[in-house]
Amino acid sequence: MSLENLRPTPAFADVLPIEYRDLVEHGPYTNRTGDGSKQTVKVTDMGKFKEVIEEHPMCAGCAMTLFIRLVYIGMPNPEHTIVVGTAGCGRLAISQASVPFIYGNYGDTNAVASGLKRGLEVRFPNQKKDVVVKAGDGGLIDIGFQGLMHSWFRKEKFTTIMLDNEVYGNTGGQESGMTNHGKVLKMAPRGKFGDKVDALGLAKVAGVDYIARLAPTNPARVARTVRRAIMVAREVGHSYIQAYTSCNIEYSIPTPDVMKDAFEIEKERYGFEEIISPAAKAYLDEVEKKPKKKKSD
Repeated sequence: MSLENLRPTPAFADVLPIEYRDLVEHGPYTNRTGDGSKQTVKVTDMGKFKEVIEEHPMCAGCAMTLFIRLVYIGMPNPEHTIVVGTAGCGRLAISQASVPFIYGNYGDTNAVASGLKRGLEVRFPNQKKDVVVKAGDGGLIDIGFQGLMHSWFRKEKFTTIMLDNEVYGNTGGQESGMTNHGKVLKMAPRGKFGDKVDALGLAKVAGVDYIARLAPTNPARVARTVRRAIMVAREVGHSYIQAYTSCNIEYSIPTPDVMKDAFEIEKERYGFEEIISPAAKAYLDEVEKKPKKKKSD
């Protein structure tokens, strides 16, 4: 969890794979401007630097994979970040990234993240360590509901990101709590009984300090939202991002139409929304304040 973990010893520098050398020399860890204290690469720079994740076994056209890539670009300090996940499609890509990853039991991600964050604060009192939960709708709103809610009410200082594909895409197409009412799936032939869980509403009730809902239609917005969420979790309290990441396999979306679907769902029912507590807003206003330019004589 530091830049020193990435830098190879000089004796091995020439024999390491080119991909690793590119990550060290041209990745977001060292490819920085200013004082180098945080990642400065932008979404518009994609293709010009070595990303922390590139190869993965996800399905062709998977919107979740794009979103996960954008999450890593949005992290202020990936070298001081640990990601916690569980069973689900997302971990197939998350586990391939050059960022520490803890694979929790199905349903205990937020409990693991709570203990991890507290332990890191004791072990590294002089260095902020970010903890980010990335899991699907099944792993969070269904099987992981108890741990999720209690971490919210306790205002644990880490970020939860729900990869909401509105289905159990990794296990054959079962309905989840986030599936829309009446939706027919392979393992729900009579249609979903009950409404989609209002996770944003639950987050509001729990007093989560930073809440956001979005689709991967605006990459720069995704990266900015992730960055804001992680910064709030460092100093204020819990942050929660709910992202529409369609499963093109279970919803039979042709690969070329995945982003078209994202735009349509965004317009229909998944528009960008950001809910910020007064304390979080005051903090963001301070850290995002741009220095005033001096007037020339």
